[in-house]
Amino acid sequence: MSGLPPDHQRYARAALPAYGRDPDSELCLLSLSENATYLVTGDEPMVLRVHRPGYHSLDGIRSELSWMTALRTQTPVATPELIPARDGRDVVAALVGEHMLHVDAVTFIEGCTAEERPEAVGFDELGRLCAHMHSHVQSWSMPEYFSRFRWDVEATLGPAARWGNWREAPGLTSDGAAAVERAAAQVATALAEFGQESDRFGLIHADLRMANLMINPGGRGGITVIDFDDCGWSWYLADLGAVVSFIEHTPEAERMIAGWLRGYREVRPLPGGHLDMIPTFVMLRRLMLTAWVASHADADAAIAFTDGFAPGTVDLAERYLTDPGWMRYV
Repeated sequence: MSGLPPDHQRYARAALPAYGRDPDSELCLLSLSENATYLVTGDEPMVLRVHRPGYHSLDGIRSELSWMTALRTQTPVATPELIPARDGRDVVAALVGEHMLHVDAVTFIEGCTAEERPEAVGFDELGRLCAHMHSHVQSWSMPEYFSRFRWDVEATLGPAARWGNWREAPGLTSDGAAAVERAAAQVATALAEFGQESDRFGLIHADLRMANLMINPGGRGGITVIDFDDCGWSWYLADLGAVVSFIEHTPEAERMIAGWLRGYREVRPLPGGHLDMIPTFVMLRRLMLTAWVASHADADAAIAFTDGFAPGTVDLAERYLTDPGWMRYV
């Protein structure tokens, strides 16, 4: 479950005056996942995000927005522009009765998500953007308040994993669970051996799936990266695993990864030992999503992918364990 109260729109409306908008402005729900995201229509449209309680601290949200802004102003990576409240705050405290939720606002990006028009996406361009993001964080002077969580083995596969337990996925049989258990153990071992040195582990977007990339096929401009809500400390190649979210088992995923790698290596090197880890990061992401689908039954993406997702994870686990040629790019 997202943890949002069912009346989340009331919190969006409560925040509108802080941005100089009428509380009766037209609101359109864009997505419901960890947070509720609304389009505020009008001459100057903007996107309001109502944060679920308890997921991020105020400093955590401000940290996310600070990195998004730094990427937009210091690198070739296009991101939405933060819209501060009239009093200059990055984040607004929206009160409904005695309850408070955090709300922030960014500019509206024209176009559609890459999920809607995947054939229009340049994955070599996306690889270059990811390389710029990973290089940027290694030299960026973070604000003193900067605070984001980690996506390490414990947070992704441990008994209290942040997105839940993949073992609770609907449609997972006992035989299938045994195969996935073996794959998860191999993933954990491979990640422990890979380590967390600074050339492979740092601040990442952590959710670069197609729904979080905006494109404008009929206009100018390339990819705009949105929704930094899950950004945190993890392996850089976890961003690559996220690119093929929900379609890891398809031939299209291998084509997308090949394009991403071409672009990435134009900007930033990837040693052979890192390339060998690609199957592990693809499998890791699939395990995380399997847990997420099970624990977020009300989220838009979970609703779309619940049917057949766990059996697909079993098939992918068996391929990860038995096919030495799968996802090999060295």
